[in-house]
Amino acid sequence: MNGVPQGWVLRPLNLCTRLGYKPDLPHNGVPQEEELRELREQPTDPQAQQEIIDSIEEVYFSSDSFDMVQYELEKLPPDLNLLELEEYRDKLKRQQAAELERVTSLQTNLQLAAVICTNARRQLHSAKEGFTEASLGLLANQRRRQLLTGLLKSLRTIKTLQRTDVRLSEMLEEEDYPGAIQLCLECQKAASTFKHYNCISELNSKLQDTLEQIEEQLDVALSKTCKHFDVSHYTKVQLAYKLLGKTQTAMDQLHMHFTQAIHNTVFQVVLGYVELCAGNADTKFQKMPYKDLCTHITTDSYIPCLTDLCKALWEVMLSYHLTMQWHDEINEYTVNPVFVDDSSTEGSDESTVGRSYVKKKLEHGLTRIWQDVQLKVKAYLLGTDVSNFKYDDFIVVLDVISRLMQVGEEFCGSKSEVLQESIKRQSVNYFKNYHRTRLEELRMFLENETWELCPVKSNFSIAQLHEFRFMGQCRSPSVSPSRQPESTELVELCLFEQYLQGGNPFEMQIDNKEEETEDVLASNGYESDELEKSVYQDYDSDSDVPEELKQDYVDEQTGDAPVKSVSRETLRSRKRSDYNLNRANAPILTNTTLNVIRLVGKYMQMMNILKPIAFDVIHCVSQLFDYYLYAVYTFFGRNDMYESSGLGLISSRLRTTLSRIQESLIDMVSPHASPEERKEKVPSPHLSQLVILTSSDTLYGLAERVVATESLVFLAEQFEFLQPHLDTTMPSAKKPFLQQFYSQTVSTASELRKPIYWIVAAKAIDYEQMLLLMAGVKWDIKEIMSQHNVYVDVLLKEFEKFNQRLGDVSRIVRIPLPVSNVLWEHCIRLANRTLVEGYANVKKCSNEGRALMQLDFQQFLMKLEKLTDLRPIPDKEFVETYIKAYYLTENDMEQFIKNHREYSMKQLTNLVNVCLGSHINKKARQKLLAAIDDIDRPKR
Repeated sequence: MNGVPQGWVLRPLNLCTRLGYKPDLPHNGVPQEEELRELREQPTDPQAQQEIIDSIEEVYFSSDSFDMVQYELEKLPPDLNLLELEEYRDKLKRQQAAELERVTSLQTNLQLAAVICTNARRQLHSAKEGFTEASLGLLANQRRRQLLTGLLKSLRTIKTLQRTDVRLSEMLEEEDYPGAIQLCLECQKAASTFKHYNCISELNSKLQDTLEQIEEQLDVALSKTCKHFDVSHYTKVQLAYKLLGKTQTAMDQLHMHFTQAIHNTVFQVVLGYVELCAGNADTKFQKMPYKDLCTHITTDSYIPCLTDLCKALWEVMLSYHLTMQWHDEINEYTVNPVFVDDSSTEGSDESTVGRSYVKKKLEHGLTRIWQDVQLKVKAYLLGTDVSNFKYDDFIVVLDVISRLMQVGEEFCGSKSEVLQESIKRQSVNYFKNYHRTRLEELRMFLENETWELCPVKSNFSIAQLHEFRFMGQCRSPSVSPSRQPESTELVELCLFEQYLQGGNPFEMQIDNKEEETEDVLASNGYESDELEKSVYQDYDSDSDVPEELKQDYVDEQTGDAPVKSVSRETLRSRKRSDYNLNRANAPILTNTTLNVIRLVGKYMQMMNILKPIAFDVIHCVSQLFDYYLYAVYTFFGRNDMYESSGLGLISSRLRTTLSRIQESLIDMVSPHASPEERKEKVPSPHLSQLVILTSSDTLYGLAERVVATESLVFLAEQFEFLQPHLDTTMPSAKKPFLQQFYSQTVSTASELRKPIYWIVAAKAIDYEQMLLLMAGVKWDIKEIMSQHNVYVDVLLKEFEKFNQRLGDVSRIVRIPLPVSNVLWEHCIRLANRTLVEGYANVKKCSNEGRALMQLDFQQFLMKLEKLTDLRPIPDKEFVETYIKAYYLTENDMEQFIKNHREYSMKQLTNLVNVCLGSHINKKARQKLLAAIDDIDRPKR
């Protein structure tokens, strides 16, 4: 009340009483009530009244036992002043009056409150009498009803909780793992609400067992994603682990399942083939280690098993790739409802850490899984000896492994060192055996080759052969060149994108290997099936040929289909005129040459698929060319006659090449050679007895010589064409070998023309007859003759006959211009050297005789230029210089002897002897003969 201490309204009465003022007694002749009434009747100023009340000392409100009279008396001063006392009394009166006013107001309010309370009690009594106990009972029943309704709900909830196991079983059968876990968690939460019921404790234990069962089924469901990834299935599994709070545990389990899936997959695939090939129900294979099981794979089932093995492993790796892709998408699109977290920032941080863990775990698992795949495939590759496989089958193996390595590179960026090393070991082993067999076959075919012209089209190119198709297209590593699809649009896509929606990159390996038909043989009007014969089957039907060579040939290594051989006589009898029209510009090559080209193509296929063995392959390719070159030289070029001719028919480079080939490749049956060294070599080939090189009717086998030599030149041209491709494949450290092979071997092929065609030129013209005719000529005549000698006409007739016979041969085999030039060059050189030899045989000769020699030679040159287009005439200066040397003085003759060592000692000696007496004396003769002897001495 305006800051006045509590209890103040009662205590002022005590204050008045204690001060001796009684309401019923007069004071100073004025009754107390009247005084107070006067004070009350005075105009009331609320503020002044409040100030009066506030002026009352606090001590008056201290307690009821406070003695106010004593307090006031003690306050009186020792010397009383009536005026002051009256003033003080008046002050107290004012305070009393103010307080009494407040007390009176309070009393009025209390009386009003009493009336209100009385009325309220009267009303309450009426209400009590108005409501019966039945009405209050209704309220009590309503409250009880509400309590019972709540209890019923609780009982129904408990009943539902006890029946959740049925719904949980249904969810698990439907593989709705998130729903089952969510239901379990909700049940556990609800059970905690009703834990005061005894039946709930048993339910909690049951729910916990159900959660453990769900986790076990989740683990099984997670393992299923390792082979056949399904987005919806995997999403359910991950959401279930998310609800359990075990996302990281799921990743650990997932990698374990992938490792187990790889092991189980390869084991089951290999086991299936082993048991199938075993042909019995013996289960001993099931207990074998995988590595030992691989050794029981048969040759026939090796490729199908390898293909199925890679297919199965592809499914596992594709599932892992899709798993990573799923997690990447989840991390990128965090709004996915599966992983939206409504928790606090701290919970969000934990979720980020979890995603980071999953990402690192998956990235690390890439290398682990690919390493497991490599080791499993390596064990399979090395478990079987593939050295005796057919070529096409081994190419399929290389294709499959090459495609698998491509998968590994796209899967985790691996270079697949384990696979490369294992396939390299198998390839080297296979290739050595394959190459050895091919060399033996090449020797056999060379020895049975009749050097007939293989009729190919004029536009023939090695790119038309199946074996070289891979060079003209961007080929997929797993597709054999002959089966490369025309469309290359899919090559631009990575394998995981290409086969994301289905299919398998290894399915092409089990397709039927249908080779496309080649169209490289010329059509001569006879049956096409006879034209498209095998490259090895062009053998003559002859009694000298072994019986097995007359039979249809089947290559046990390559699996080439047998095709009927066509005899040489049959080929010659079939529309030769039509053949000549089509072969005008066709390249000259034999079946054996075509076979070598095919072999080179096969070797390059292998090299193109497996780069690490490139050097070994190119080395073997060079041996094929070396052996072919050596065989052609041995058959047609090796002859002791020209060694003493002084024509320099074999260059030092060619001689070195032939020596190298003989030393490194040809088995000469040396007693000092070890069996291992002899194993790497091939016996020297022998010319077929069907090839006759001694008959003058065939111009000493000129047709066969042309076919053989020009086939070699054509082969060299193809090697030149292939050089850029070989160079890009060859390792940098081994490129000098390739360069040396081309510079010292391939480039020497055309040089074989000189020694091979020399024997034809040497025998086609009767040079001995010319020497005899020249010996009968008298050269010491005294008059200058105007008519040349008869031997010149005889020699020119020999050349005309030779030119005619060349025309006859050209109707059988086209004679290229370089060949014609070599032949004419040889003939002319031999004729000119015969002339010099004839002039050197002259015992006596005059100046007029020397003039006759010049006349004869000029006549020969004039008529010869009409027979040949070869310019300049070879060795023209050789004859002219020798004839003119007759006129040289002693000093000039000595210098001539030193400078012209192309002449033989006999020719130089005869030149000196003939000049004796004309312009050289005996002393000069002795000096010149001594100079000739000095030149000849180092040769001895």
